[in-house]
Amino acid sequence: MIIVRFNPNPYRQNSGSVDRHTFFSSPGSNWSLSTSSHIWRPPTDVYENEERFVIRIEIAGMRESDFQINISENVLSISGVRNDSAEERRAYHQMEIHYGEFLTEFVFTAPIDLDKVTAEYQNGLLYVYVPKTQPKQIAIT
Repeated sequence: MIIVRFNPNPYRQNSGSVDRHTFFSSPGSNWSLSTSSHIWRPPTDVYENEERFVIRIEIAGMRESDFQINISENVLSISGVRNDSAEERRAYHQMEIHYGEFLTEFVFTAPIDLDKVTAEYQNGLLYVYVPKTQPKQIAIT
């Protein structure tokens, strides 16, 4: 089981009167998502196969050095900053591309191999691979 948490930006003030956390989950699913207003979140897919969990984040316009990926005690956090290239003053007629800081956390309740987590960034997609482990059986003597 994996739980996806979206944490608000710790550096930004929440000035809205909307409830800061809204939880989404579907019956029978093995993960949930919490979101917060006033903070953007890149589109994220989370799936698994027999060997591993895969987190796929659509986030074009960044470099590998723009991301921070940390894992501690079965909590994987992915953060980064996507900066707008403000080459000139402009007036937007439509703006759907989000910029600024983001932070997303994934809590794994299934056994995972913390030492073998890998990540790659290609064609605007960040992939984080989290290998599963089997619980160790202890023989009774």
